[in-house]
Amino acid sequence: MKLASQSQLSSWLPSIHPQVWIFAIGRFLSEVGTGFTLFYAPIFFVNQLGLSATSVGVALGSASISGIVGRIAGGSLADSEYWGRRRTLLLATAISAIASLVLAATNNFTSLVIGSLISGLGIGFYWPSAEAVVADASQIDNRRETFAIARLADNLGLAIGIVLAGFLIAIIGNYRWLFVIDAISFMAFFGVVYVGINQTEQQQIEEPEKTELFAAWMAVLRDWRFLVYIVVNIFFTIYISQIHSTLPLYFKNFVFVESTTEGFAQTTISGLFAWHLLFAIICQLPVTSILKRCSHTLALTVSAILWAIGFGLIWVSGTAPSHHLVWVILALGVFAMAIVSYTPSAASLVTELAPENQRGVYFSINALCWAVGSFIGHPLGGWALDQPQIITNTYWLGFILSVAIAAAILQYLNRILAD
Repeated sequence: MKLASQSQLSSWLPSIHPQVWIFAIGRFLSEVGTGFTLFYAPIFFVNQLGLSATSVGVALGSASISGIVGRIAGGSLADSEYWGRRRTLLLATAISAIASLVLAATNNFTSLVIGSLISGLGIGFYWPSAEAVVADASQIDNRRETFAIARLADNLGLAIGIVLAGFLIAIIGNYRWLFVIDAISFMAFFGVVYVGINQTEQQQIEEPEKTELFAAWMAVLRDWRFLVYIVVNIFFTIYISQIHSTLPLYFKNFVFVESTTEGFAQTTISGLFAWHLLFAIICQLPVTSILKRCSHTLALTVSAILWAIGFGLIWVSGTAPSHHLVWVILALGVFAMAIVSYTPSAASLVTELAPENQRGVYFSINALCWAVGSFIGHPLGGWALDQPQIITNTYWLGFILSVAIAAAILQYLNRILAD
């Protein structure tokens, strides 16, 4: 079995485009910095600055507003023969570095919103071009594995960043340095893109007919299969937003350590999310290999079911009389499986639906799902955390019910993709 798995791994690893590996290094460096802030930002703004969970959720959700602008412009720029993927990535990383420095200096709700808006703009420019770079460098037979490599770099960087952040906070207790380190990581990513990323091969081929900008967007909005996918994708992005913003604060303020009335310590939260990402890293390639035999919609359905199980375990962790840490560990492990089931299949499906010269626009709209998911998920989670604990605990059961809707949409999508 071990020899067979090694043979299977070596059969497709050499076929991964070299530029994917270079890009993965840049993403790894950037995500190390993101790991310093991703799970600690809500704790800092609520418990250190004294803002309410609802206001922090609204502020973080405001990034979705500028993110919409960034994603629309970023997708068009990524497809432009005069601008392209590389320049869009450079612009995105520069804006993100500035946003991290603004957040490092945040003292009130207004400056938090400003920093979040700048951050959303950078993220908006980033994702369409980043996904297009990976899509351009992939082939049909190794597409899911290529996207899996990129996600593996993301998760590995996040895991290392979270662990280092936990130690840093325990030593100096100053959250602001986390944002400064995040800015430095974006500058490092800028350097990798500037030195190592060229325009992808598909962009270098002269296209006989260049789709006009407005016509390209109209063509995407007429693609019914893609629009159905977008609807269900918003469900997944709302789920993921809960991991990034709601769960860290929930573990800190609502899931109590055994025989105490205190939530988990920062170092414990750091370890929990490091475990979540480590398990995702371990599972990424094996799960991708297994689900490669399935249709994209089946793989996404598996992910949806795992999300439901994970939310159920989170509900248990807040209501069970004991073993809270065990339930949280199980929940985050299931969430890791849900994410690695979702990301490669979702990106591969978008790649297959999109014409090569419109991948930037397709991935732009796909990235808008993340903006919408954050816009809904962050304030919703903040509101839930400001309610009495019985409502906060019941909040997780609502997500279990939503999975049934997502699964029904996926079955419909499967039918129309087969036609």
